[in-house]
Amino acid sequence: MPDTLPDSGPVSGPDIIVIPARFGSTRLPGKPLLPIAGRTLLDRVVAIARTAAAQAGDCEVVVATDDERIAAHGRQLGVDVAMTSADLDSGSVRAFAAASTRAAPPAFVVNLQGDAPFTPAAIVAGLLDVLRRRTAAVVTPVFQLDWPRLDRLRAHKQTAPFSGTTCVRAPDGRALWFSKTILPALRGEDGLRAQPLSPVWQHLGLYGYSFPALEWFASARASQYEKLEGLEQLRFLEHGWAIDTIAVDVPPHVLSGIDTPADLTLAEEAIARFGDPYPA
Repeated sequence: MPDTLPDSGPVSGPDIIVIPARFGSTRLPGKPLLPIAGRTLLDRVVAIARTAAAQAGDCEVVVATDDERIAAHGRQLGVDVAMTSADLDSGSVRAFAAASTRAAPPAFVVNLQGDAPFTPAAIVAGLLDVLRRRTAAVVTPVFQLDWPRLDRLRAHKQTAPFSGTTCVRAPDGRALWFSKTILPALRGEDGLRAQPLSPVWQHLGLYGYSFPALEWFASARASQYEKLEGLEQLRFLEHGWAIDTIAVDVPPHVLSGIDTPADLTLAEEAIARFGDPYPA
């Protein structure tokens, strides 16, 4: 499978940032509507997306949901809402469904996960910049863990083993693999700790796609390792597509995601310690 596809039609509409937001989380039902330091999770992610859209220019923000309660809150926040089927199997398929409702298909789509309230807006806008320069059809950011962050990720996985994704990447930034396991295994770790950064890269949960790449993804069946790991980006890798990873710096707020009640507490503690990046 080549890592580019012919355009599927006119792509003259504004680019979009889609926020997939489901009510039915197994571990934290209704999480987009839950408060973090006085603002709902969805409110915080919408603020990130709006800031990024303003920085990128020619870009719109859409919340994609299958739940009327989340849709009503999105409208209350003044953001566009696309109602999508409850049967869709991933955030990226939901993003494609939302993109497909636009009057003209966008050239590029950023899928900003609805449970990532500390994603820097500059990183979101930066994905659009990379896509617009036509260097890749699929891009996603990663950051290299220092040893304290790696230790915290290991501790977090003791109670939430499927929270937090690591990436193995080639020297040119091409993704080789993603996993919910911490990769690579570190033989001789005591010696490695003499360096300030570990060899482990963590995935920051957002993706940028060309519209044809996202269209391909939405039409392809879920792949074997995608289903085992619960990682939608593996559908691309298992079919031979290239994913470019963009190395970024992240603030101390950044968490693996909001997946449990304990994560809500961690998020509020991070705000109390480091300040609120998007105050009301």
